[in-house]
Amino acid sequence: MTTPMPLAHLKVIDLTLARAGPTAVRQFADWGADVIRVEPPAGDSVLDDRHGPDFQNLHRNKRAITIDLKTDEGHALFLDLVRDADVLIENMRSDVKHRLGIDFETLHEINPRLVYGSLSGFGQDGPYATRPGMDQVTQGMGGLMSITGEPGRGPMRVGVPISDLSAGMYLALGCCIALLEREQSGKGQWVTTSLLESIIAMLDFQAARWTMAAEVPLQAGNDHPTLIPMGTFPTADGHINICAPGNDRFVRLCQIIGAPELVEHPDYATSEGRSRHRETLNAAIAQRTATEPMAHWIPLINEAGMPCGPIYSIDETFADEQVEHLAMRAPVEHRTLGSFDIVRNAVSMSRTPHRVERSAPDRGQDTDAVLAEMGLSPEQIADLRSRNII
Repeated sequence: MTTPMPLAHLKVIDLTLARAGPTAVRQFADWGADVIRVEPPAGDSVLDDRHGPDFQNLHRNKRAITIDLKTDEGHALFLDLVRDADVLIENMRSDVKHRLGIDFETLHEINPRLVYGSLSGFGQDGPYATRPGMDQVTQGMGGLMSITGEPGRGPMRVGVPISDLSAGMYLALGCCIALLEREQSGKGQWVTTSLLESIIAMLDFQAARWTMAAEVPLQAGNDHPTLIPMGTFPTADGHINICAPGNDRFVRLCQIIGAPELVEHPDYATSEGRSRHRETLNAAIAQRTATEPMAHWIPLINEAGMPCGPIYSIDETFADEQVEHLAMRAPVEHRTLGSFDIVRNAVSMSRTPHRVERSAPDRGQDTDAVLAEMGLSPEQIADLRSRNII
């Protein structure tokens, strides 16, 4: 018997575009919610490669319908769809949803139990509220680019859209908390976050160094900003990451790489000294690690109780035996593309298995089915389609 998915009782309306909003919705879709993606009848082909890896990975496990929200009939149809929804997630600029008449206040009147999730670039109000948001812009404004990359090389963006991804995850968590609170109050509420808020929160201890101690963190390249030695070191056939801060670990590492003289060196005798002389210490360690391949160093250092691992290209990541064991590739079937793999959700549960029920839908693929569930007849649906309302 198939195990029921834990969120199968939830109806989620997806009004999102780009990446941050869909990342939030994906958390509900992956765990069984009935996610209905609402799109206009015509879309932007530049941002909407539905058969590409990005769209297929972002929008799996959803149904898709088309409604023109700018028409009176389309707006009324949308309100009917929302009446029994549990969650709505959108990432429009703060003024757009009010102009369309689908803001929290409007929808809360017709469905007081609705949890309404909003994601924006800079917040729902304030001086930047109506600015368009973009991951790289908020990586810069949030301070992340100032601490990413090598010293003296200028600011550097992170290699994934981390503002988008973190904002999506924070919003999904906030909506789940609001659903739990609804069990006590019986009422929905407005849940908000932004790319800017999320990236500042993701700075974590680097931000706290400023808020608590007025210390401005700087770029440290591949080295850890405060723990030494911890960073990237060359080997005979690639690079590895080594984590050996603290006196005991430092001594063990020096023994393993055959450099006992580093333990006795006065510059490296204390954590403070190792921090001041980071460059020369790392160079001395690198001179030893470069003499042997990764397969030599990784087991030795790990067995001594210190984290150490290879630096892979993405194809090498998916070929690693631990990654294969974790089954991070999820198979899916598409009616046009056939069979392919996407990246599975990172969470595992003891009684509920990972499951990809549906590939990402084509535009309006489920319009007829969803509207029929709402009580519309085939004739009514055909009439709406003939007038481009759906």
